[in-house]
This record gives sequence, C-alpha cells and structure tokens, in this order.
Amino acid sequence: MNVSVIGAGTMGNGIAHVFAQNGYKVNLIDVSEAALEKAIATITRNLDRQVSKGSITEDIKQSTLQNISSHSSLGAISHSQLVVEAATENEAIKLSIFKQLDEIAPEGCILASNTSSISITKIAAVTSRPELVIGMHFMNPVPVMKLVEIINGYATDSKVTATITELSKKLGKVPCVVNDYPGFIANRILMPMINEAIYSLYEGVAGVEEIDTVMKLGMAHPMGPLQLADFIGLDVCLSILQVLHDGFGNPKYAPCPLLVNMVTARKLGVKSGEGFYVYTAGSKDLVVSPRFRK
Repeated sequence: MNVSVIGAGTMGNGIAHVFAQNGYKVNLIDVSEAALEKAIATITRNLDRQVSKGSITEDIKQSTLQNISSHSSLGAISHSQLVVEAATENEAIKLSIFKQLDEIAPEGCILASNTSSISITKIAAVTSRPELVIGMHFMNPVPVMKLVEIINGYATDSKVTATITELSKKLGKVPCVVNDYPGFIANRILMPMINEAIYSLYEGVAGVEEIDTVMKLGMAHPMGPLQLADFIGLDVCLSILQVLHDGFGNPKYAPCPLLVNMVTARKLGVKSGEGFYVYTAGSKDLVVSPRFRK
C-alpha cells in the first residue's frame, strides 16, 4: 500500500514514521521545505533513540528512512491508496485540503483525517467520496502511543472502517471505533477535565503543582492535566473546547477565561516555552510559570 501523509509537523512526522517502520511506502507532503527537512531530522533522531534502546536494529532504521519520500506538492498522492491528513487543527484549512485531495487522489483512495475534534461528516461533505472519508486520530507521540481513535462520519462505508481498523492493528496500534459527534470520545472526556483543572486554578482552589500532583498520585495519571494541556498546546485545547461548546450548546464546555487569556497572550505551553510551566531547551525540570508561583 502506498500511503501519503499531509503535514510534516509533530503528528505528521510521527504518522509517517510509524507507517514507514511497518514497511509502507510513505509520501510525506508539506508546502514548507524547511518543515520537511525538520521532520526527516526528527524521524531520524527518534529512530536513533529506538536503536540505542535495542527496540529496533540499524537495518530497520535504514529501511524506515528509505520508505519515506518528501514532497512539497499534493500531486504526490496520485498513486496512493490511503491519504492521512495531519495539517493544523483548523477547520477552514482542513476543508480546503480535502477539496484538493478529492480532485487529485485516485478512485477508491481512502481519505483519512487525524483531526482531534473537527467533524468528519463536515470534512467528507466537501468531497465527492464521503463514503471513503474517515477519522484516524493518532495520539502524540505517535511512535509510542498505542491508541488510534477511528471516527466514522455519517456516510463512512463499513468496509472502509474495517480496512482502517485492520491497518491500525498492522501498525501495532489498538483501534477504537467511535461515531462522529463533537470531540469524539478522547477529547469529549479529556478536555472538560483539563478545563476544570484550569478553572480550579483560576478560582484559587489550588496551585499548579497541587492540581497536577493530586491527579498524578491520586488518580494514577502519568501527567497532570495542566502539564498535559501545555504538552497538547493551550491553543489546541481552546479550539477543541470551542468545538464542544458550539456543537452541544452546553455551558459546561465553555472555556475557562484564564485559558482564553493565556492563548491571547501567546502563552501556549511547550511550543511557546511557557504555559502553566516554563520550558527551557535541554532541561527536563518541571518549573511552574512565575505567573502562578505563590
């Protein structure tokens, strides 16, 4: 199977890595040559880490890299059987991409989106093949996380769902099939928890470290909700909460004003160097942002 991945960012390069390591020929596509170069460097670095840990051999590393070709044009998808879109989590951008994919992709090619919240039904509606459009929501970091949330749009063909489910298993992932409603399952449950943690901080119930420690030690979460929000990106968290709020019209999904202010101030978490914590290159220390220190 020839696979194309659209978008060479964190999710796109991780998806390309996993497909290539499992023997699939992958076209990694991005309009930015710099993003493509950075993606290949990231994949190489992650493969080196796997080699050093003994989880793969040097031969597997080399074959994985040989399975990936980078392109700056969507024309590279012309011989693909599957396209996985992993562009920015922005509805207008995704709809534009899918219109173009539908025009270029060969007949019978499955069009999947790695969206974490945007309606698969809405994405499918801009194509002439809604029965071949599906959600394939990988988790970050893709090479490590086992889950793939598979989202059926209103018109997704059951054979397409079966194909993507089996393909996910071949990638060493655990597929979970869900239906297309705002937030699907992962973010419908996760984001209100993160939002409630931010509200708890906003209302002075507890500090950043205390909130995260309670959830890590009391609920066995590997990462506290505020640290996780930083890792996801506070702008992404806000966007997903807005999708939930708009989709259900329920005030329980309304984003906390503190989250809105932080995104407005461009304090986005790891990607900007500061969110609830401060992130310094080369340091793994978890340091609470001065804004929230007592």
